[in-house]
Order: sequence, then C-alpha cells, then structure tokens
Amino acid sequence: MITVGVEEEYLLVDPETLLPTPLVQQVRAAARLAPIADEREVQDELLQAQIEVATPVCTDLVEVGGHLLRLRQAVAAAAQVSGCRIAVSATAPVRTASPVPITNTARYVKMQQEARLLVDEQLICGMHVHVGMPDRETGVAVLNRLRVWLPTLLAMSANGPLWDGRDTGFASWRTIVFGRWPVSGPPPRFAGLADYEARADALVEPGLIPDRGQLYWHARLSERYPTVEVRCCDVQLEADDAVMLAGVVRGLAATVVAEEKAGVTLAPCRPELLQAATWHAARHGLGSTLVDPTGRLRSSEDVLSTLLRYIGPALEENGDHREVTSLVHRLRRRGTAADRQRSALAEAGLPALRALITAGATTS
Repeated sequence: MITVGVEEEYLLVDPETLLPTPLVQQVRAAARLAPIADEREVQDELLQAQIEVATPVCTDLVEVGGHLLRLRQAVAAAAQVSGCRIAVSATAPVRTASPVPITNTARYVKMQQEARLLVDEQLICGMHVHVGMPDRETGVAVLNRLRVWLPTLLAMSANGPLWDGRDTGFASWRTIVFGRWPVSGPPPRFAGLADYEARADALVEPGLIPDRGQLYWHARLSERYPTVEVRCCDVQLEADDAVMLAGVVRGLAATVVAEEKAGVTLAPCRPELLQAATWHAARHGLGSTLVDPTGRLRSSEDVLSTLLRYIGPALEENGDHREVTSLVHRLRRRGTAADRQRSALAEAGLPALRALITAGATTS
C-alpha cells in the first residue's frame, strides 16, 4: 500500500482584525511545551506570520485525520496563548501596508534580496500531499501521468478568494500569487529520471534558482523523502477535506503506478493547455467548468464523476472508497471553501469570516 503524509501551512492573525501577526517564534515555543505535538512536526515558514505542520508517514486515512486534528489543536492552543489565532485560509484576507518580517534564515534572506515584493506577498498557505514511491524512476512516471489531474485537485481545494479586503474574483488567488516564481505551475512531461535530474540541474547550476527547493511545480519529486509531493492544493478549512484530498492523491498515485506497470499508453497533453486549465481552475474552483484530462471543457460535476470512476478500484484496494467518495459528495453539495468564505463575508461581514477561517484550526 502506498504511504501518505500531509503538510499544512497556516496564517497567524490578530484575533479581532485578522491582520497577519508575526508571532511564529512564540507560537512554536508554546507548541513545544504541549505534549501532543513533536517539535519536528511544527515548523517555521518564509514569513513570521506563518507556521507549518507535518504529519508522520501514514498508512491509512484515519491516521492522517487524527494527526491533522492533533496538530491543528496544538498550534491553535499555542497561538491563543501567544495572543493570536490560526487562520486556515490559502490567502490572507486582509494585510497592512507594512510587510511581515521574514524568518531569519540564510535561505529566506537570500530569497528576499532576490524578489522583495514577491516575498512580501507570500501570505499564502498551501497543503502538500506526499505519496511514497519505491524509487525515483517510478516517481517520474507518476508525475507524467498525474499532471493532467492537477487542475482538478486545485479546483477541489480552492480556499483563497479574498486579498487586501476584497474579493479577487478567483477561487484560489494563492495559485496566482505563487505562480510568479521562476519555476512554478504544472510540471513538464519528462523523458525519464535522467531527464528530470538534468532539467533540475540546468536550473540550479547556473544560479537561476538557488536550490531544488525552489522547483515550485505543482507536483515534484521530494528531495528529502522517497515521495512524490503534490503541491497544488490550497490549505483546507477542515481537516476532513484535507483527508479527502490525501485519499484522492493516493488513489491517483496507485492508479497511475498500475497503468505504468501495465504499459498503458500515456496520452499527450500540451503544456499550454495544462497551464490554461490550471488558471481556469484557480479562477472558477468547482463553480463552473473544468478541463478534463483529455483537454475537453466539461462541467465540474462530470469531471469529478470521471475522477471517482478512474480511481475507484484504487480507493477500494486502499480501504479509502467509502470515506473519500462520501467527502467528495459533501464537497459537491456545499461547494468549496472559497464559496463558503465568500458566503460568510457577504452574509455577516468580517466577524462571520473570522469565525469560519479560525474555527477550522480545531474542528474536523
């Protein structure tokens, strides 16, 4: 069975105004004192108003959900002790004119020197799903076959419609902000592992990017773990939805590994089409159409149905079918987290939005 792990990024915000609050060191120190979170599971991020958690390696979705709830509760309690709150939103709904300080590491200082305004605007939070691979060659094969489904995963996860106090018109503004880095968006198709390594080296060796950590493709090989890392998703309001996405990603990984072993022909996908499909998913979420893996524009309902049929056997084999399909049906019924953010703001203003995006830090 393919193992899975999840990383989540959260914003640290003022409990009344929702303005980003640079208290990550205090929150991490408080979290270390709690017996329910290991120090390695709670980490700094680029800006001091962000914090990241990472689950251990898991073999089933019950484990994933349990660890996410445990870690959300730990950092939420630590934030409250430190005078702030955890906001589970892919974008900071409001900001001040003054930039949030960066976390003082050599890597982050260099990033700020190279791209000051872009770093200042990285008040965005994602969710990364790691799926275990037997070797890097298999990982590249998975990237090649998984990439056509990345826009659908992005649309399902959309949770960032607000920026600078207003509606951006996008379901995932995080995707647009993050897409300004030199190497970002959907990964290209690789001829094999040697091609992947050569392309990465061709970016790092001349100094176009400082290291492989800045291969910000929506899916890539992890350089730290024996995994494929799917990075396209926004952080989720509720842990259950993060579990759903982890299950879908694992189902996709298992399905495409089986296809690779069976020698199923890999259908071509033009890079400009995949790029446009990603932008379309970030713009609309599940509220309109999606580009399916064959390049056709179809209703989001049809594409989600196709996805569930495609990964259905893998979900059954993993023991994930009931949970994942139930959560996908719930998503279809109530819409994305971006839809819920918009509704809360429209119906009751900032207090309702604040309640929505801070409650998800402690509930499923």
